[in-house]
Amino acid sequence: MFELLLTMVERLGIIVTIAFVLTRFPFFRDMIYQEQLDRKQQYTAILFFGFFGIIGTYSGLTLSTESLHFSSWTAGLNQDEAIANSRVVGVVIAGLLGGYKVGIGAGIIAGLHRFTLGGFTGISCGLAAIIAGVLAGLFHRKNKHVRLPSAFFIGALAESVQMLIILLISRPFEKAWTLVEIIGVPMILANGIGSALFLLIIKSVINEEERTGAIQAQKTLRIAEKTLSHLRHGLSHDSAKAVCHILHNEIRTSAVSMTNTKEILAHVGLGYDHHQVGSPIQTQITQSAIQKGETIVAGKNAIHCREKSCPLGAVVVAPLRQQGETIGTLKFYFRSEKEITPVIMELVSGLSSLLSNQLETADVDRAYQLAKEAEIKALQAQISPHFLFNTLNTILSLIRLDPMKARKLLVSLSHFLRQNLSVTTQSLTTLEQELKHVKAYLAIEEARFVNKLSVTYDIDENTLLQNIPPLTLQPIVENAIKHGFKDKEKNCYIHISTKKEPTHILVTIEDNGEGIPPERIQQLLAQPISSETGSGVALYNVNRRLSFVFGEKTTLQINSILQQGTSIQFSIPISEVNENGSIY
Repeated sequence: MFELLLTMVERLGIIVTIAFVLTRFPFFRDMIYQEQLDRKQQYTAILFFGFFGIIGTYSGLTLSTESLHFSSWTAGLNQDEAIANSRVVGVVIAGLLGGYKVGIGAGIIAGLHRFTLGGFTGISCGLAAIIAGVLAGLFHRKNKHVRLPSAFFIGALAESVQMLIILLISRPFEKAWTLVEIIGVPMILANGIGSALFLLIIKSVINEEERTGAIQAQKTLRIAEKTLSHLRHGLSHDSAKAVCHILHNEIRTSAVSMTNTKEILAHVGLGYDHHQVGSPIQTQITQSAIQKGETIVAGKNAIHCREKSCPLGAVVVAPLRQQGETIGTLKFYFRSEKEITPVIMELVSGLSSLLSNQLETADVDRAYQLAKEAEIKALQAQISPHFLFNTLNTILSLIRLDPMKARKLLVSLSHFLRQNLSVTTQSLTTLEQELKHVKAYLAIEEARFVNKLSVTYDIDENTLLQNIPPLTLQPIVENAIKHGFKDKEKNCYIHISTKKEPTHILVTIEDNGEGIPPERIQQLLAQPISSETGSGVALYNVNRRLSFVFGEKTTLQINSILQQGTSIQFSIPISEVNENGSIY
């Protein structure tokens, strides 16, 4: 008896394997967590557990009641043979997890199969399989998980009922009694253990996956909380470095790197001396991730290093997206491709989406802030007493000397102030109105600085109806006068031109001022810079509003040579014009 029990318990390894495989199927997870299965799910469960019952039959031991010898595997049965098996386990689990319908269905399949094998217990064992499904279904409870002791008890009970049915139905009774006497206790214990073990394996695997998922979710939320404050300022060298440090510490990678579409913004971890910040992107895998917008995995050959001794062996490159376009990449380095597990891939994909969403949110916040700054800037321009008093004093001095010039200057001042009042209520204006505003401002400045400032225009008439954010040109011109010409006493020159291209309009503002140091140009566009003569928000504000309205391709392009001058250029896509002349 003990040897039979030991052999049957050993064969429960088949049940363990099947239990593990079951956890891979979505329908089985639904059986555990859903309150009620739909019809398709029920049919799937019935077929699966019915087939599982058949496996339990074939993996049993054949017993001859004449010789009392066991055969290792079951095939066909003689009239005096029966089977010690674990068929009941599949039927019981079906009823416990899926209810009596699933239990009965699996029992019918397993029972009919057992009946076709023959033997003097064929009818009783087939009937017992169906009754086991009914019995397990009675213990099925909605909204409640099955406990391991319950599974053991029901599996043992179902097998006990089978032994009783064999005694009641199978004939001759002497053979039935001999059979039950030999296999009864081992089968009751083995099937009880098998049912509990089956459920234990399933719950252990699923609970472990849920625990892993919970840990990853906590890690992701922690990363989101830590990185949000840095990415509020957009994707820059400083924010990228801070985010890379956070990711490197949280995920325990060999290294973490972030890039934009052209260069490395930050690299933290191993190989930092081979992947220098500011270096242009040279690896094909990074360029491919940017072009395709997909997460890509590659081995060491795809990692570009200046030294062959670079310790990085594999990399996962995920795109960072903003407004539907890839603006950079997030790169996780590992020592080998073996470390890149499905969990890591899922985490990288989630972090890519998370950081992209944070950048989107930051962009919206910045756009709102820039709108507020533009409104404040406009209000400041309306009530700037220094500019207004200087202009009025100039007009007063011209009233007697040159009344006509004074009149023109008053008209220019009137237009300038009226335009400043209107910009707070407008999100877009025309290039024609913007040029009028600039001309009014420059007319005032030319009158104030006689023989110092000259202005020329080269305006394409076909560009005048183009949409443009208000206060785009005037801050650039004002910046040139205040900063570019602050130390020049004469020969100050500004040239403004617009040109229509096939797909866009090119706007250029040039001056012959002091120029801007190369290292300061990117700072001016990236963030407001305080100075002795202003807040440093003019070019930054214009640049961000252009990119927000028309996209990154319309940002300011600054070319400057010290002591020679500066050229600021930007292009905007051509707007469509309705028949009534309105722009959209």
